[in-house]
Amino acid sequence: MNPNVLQTPIEYLKGVGPNRGELLRKELGIHTYQDLLNLFPHRYIDKTRFYKISELQRNNADVQIVGKIIHLKTVEQKKGKRLVATFIDDTGKMQLVWFRGQKWIRENIKINEPYVIFGRVNYYNGFSMPHPEMELLSTYEKKLRTAMQPVYPSTEKLSTRGITNKTTSNIIQQLFIETKGQFLDTLSSTILDDLKLISKSEALFNIHFPKSQELLAKSQFRLKFEELFYIQLQLISKNMLRKRKIKGYPFNQVGSYFSQFYQEHLPFELTNAQKRVIKEIRTDLGSNAQMNRLLQGDVGSGKTIVALMTMLLAIDNGFQACLMAPTEILATQHFHGLVELLIDMPITIQLLTGSTKTSKRKEIHADLQNGQLHILIGTHAVLEDKVQFLNLGLAIIDEQHRFGVAQRSKLWHKNEQPPHILVMTATPIPRTLAMSLYGDLDISVIDELPPGRKSVKTVHRYDSNRLKVFQFIRDEIKLGRQIYVVYPLIQESEKMDYKDLMDGYESIVREFPMPEYQISIVHGQMKPADKDYEMNRFVKGETQIMVATTVIEVGVNVPNASVMIIESAERFGLSQLHQLRGRVGRGAEQSYCILMTSHKLSNDSKTRLETMVRTNDGFEIAEVDLKLRGPGDIMGTQQSGVLNLKIADIVKDNDILKLARQFAIKLLKDDPTLSKEANRIIRFTYSQLAKYKNIWNYIS
Repeated sequence: MNPNVLQTPIEYLKGVGPNRGELLRKELGIHTYQDLLNLFPHRYIDKTRFYKISELQRNNADVQIVGKIIHLKTVEQKKGKRLVATFIDDTGKMQLVWFRGQKWIRENIKINEPYVIFGRVNYYNGFSMPHPEMELLSTYEKKLRTAMQPVYPSTEKLSTRGITNKTTSNIIQQLFIETKGQFLDTLSSTILDDLKLISKSEALFNIHFPKSQELLAKSQFRLKFEELFYIQLQLISKNMLRKRKIKGYPFNQVGSYFSQFYQEHLPFELTNAQKRVIKEIRTDLGSNAQMNRLLQGDVGSGKTIVALMTMLLAIDNGFQACLMAPTEILATQHFHGLVELLIDMPITIQLLTGSTKTSKRKEIHADLQNGQLHILIGTHAVLEDKVQFLNLGLAIIDEQHRFGVAQRSKLWHKNEQPPHILVMTATPIPRTLAMSLYGDLDISVIDELPPGRKSVKTVHRYDSNRLKVFQFIRDEIKLGRQIYVVYPLIQESEKMDYKDLMDGYESIVREFPMPEYQISIVHGQMKPADKDYEMNRFVKGETQIMVATTVIEVGVNVPNASVMIIESAERFGLSQLHQLRGRVGRGAEQSYCILMTSHKLSNDSKTRLETMVRTNDGFEIAEVDLKLRGPGDIMGTQQSGVLNLKIADIVKDNDILKLARQFAIKLLKDDPTLSKEANRIIRFTYSQLAKYKNIWNYIS
């Protein structure tokens, strides 16, 4: 079959036409035959057998029965009326009921003709079936049919406009008739043989019209593998191509700045994980290719030191470095932290944010261009065209998911050749998701905490234990510690959240009266200057308790704060809870995180709280979070397009993803340009993917 047939606009398919075509485009994003073919059922109803009326059970199951209608009547009810039919087979009788569409049913139903009916059975003074699917037995016997009935994704609008599940199934059937069900295969015979996969045509037929449970499973595996294989092929070849094509500046020297810092100024011994990551980075920087590395490490795992040592390598080789953070608070914190670490070294470092004064900006611009300035820390302000470097060799981006791709590419153009890029994140991304989202970045992970850091003890307490919790706070404050109390902030109900926060604040003020106790409060409706003032009082230790909404989750470092109390913890997501917990445990003392909730908890909430109490491992938490929420939510909106998968599920099909990645790596190592005859089909499919973006919408 000519593959271009699949690019035919959907309205040309018999049974669709302009009106339905328009609906399918708007509601399901189906523009072409190809899109319709890839509209996969999300579940199947087993229609392998017919029931007799006498066999029906009171179990609300979906069943299929053959019989005939012998009588129709209209019954008045409080609101409107219902149409009731008496349906019989040779073992008994039941009722069929319609609450809408009655005129059409009355006019079209044939009395005393054998019908196949299908639907959910209710029991009330006898069995009845509301709004059954009906088909004359004679028509039913002629149709292309399967034991497993597919259920397709739909929307309310489609149902009200008459595009039912049956309609969808019928137009897909029409598509198979027009194309004779012959589709080009998209995988090489080597892969098909190695994995004993069924052909593309067979898989597509059995995903829509499965002949058996077993064939359905084989089809799903084949199509999931293919989808994930092409994503991985794209990511890995992008990575390999970049390493071949995009030359980076080789940093050959390990010079005096790096060595001096390592030997004399390191505040503590590096962990093995930090050493391993620095080694990986040094290998990248010493090769001729441009580095593009993602550095993952939990809150407090010591990414900053790794970033600093990478910058020192750049400076040793005569280059400048910059570090970009998503918010002013974070950029300022990085700046102060680095200034402190570099205090005895002849290195110049400056901070550039939206609130940097004009005179200071001019000085920074000049020093960047004449090379006086070694390191620039900043927010988005760093990306402005006015900011020109003498020779930028390394750009570090903190919290990647807050920066789009376009912003990253701006950094690329700050020098003749693109600088090396190191992306840091404290949001642990599960391996599976990282393979799919950042498959084109090399990944380093810091997976151990620096020595002397005790892991935070986490407990779950119900509101009824509040007095004991207050007593615990008093004891900790006596020991000279500080406490965070965090309230949820959910945009839709700001008034309610504000009320919760204020009620909480008042009850804490009652329990912890002045002058013995001092309390800070920070929330979203305060002016930035007031927030900073309150934050600073807490940082300096002038207040012992900080009552806040989640504004504190980003990067604020108060080593003396040892207790984090999270109110209504069930209203937070897992990764948010984990980020908040990371705000304590930054000093040498044992720290605690107390999750407060009411007694009413959903199953998901229970899972989240149990996970928090059980583990401090960010990656394990991220895996659970991924299972609970799905990939789109975790990455935020910018990334969700990447995972617009048609059939595979990154979480559930984790093992297929790993397999697809292995096969893609093996293939590209053996044939990087896909020029071998055996891979011709893969090269063709890959070029089609680039040409018709709609084949799989995730090729971003």
